[in-house]
Amino acid sequence: MTNAFIAGDANVELETEVAQLIVSALNLEVAPESIEADSDLYGDGLGLDSIDILEIALVVSKQYGIQVKTEGDDNFLIFKSLRSLSKYIAEKRTK
Repeated sequence: MTNAFIAGDANVELETEVAQLIVSALNLEVAPESIEADSDLYGDGLGLDSIDILEIALVVSKQYGIQVKTEGDDNFLIFKSLRSLSKYIAEKRTK
């Protein structure tokens, strides 16, 4: 196995974990596995709004020890998709 393959597996596992966290935190009536990794979390994608994103930020902070600034310039990019959020968590997590 190559390191890229192992890293890819870890990313998929984290994406699955984060999808489950989103569904649970927001009491969504969708299966976590139905959330496409590159689909938008906002608007036409999963249909989340700014309040939902704040709730996710709070849960992510508690779960992974990441502090996300409410006025951060990168927030739109961080919360754009399941994949972008998972990548951010993988890079910044302390837990």
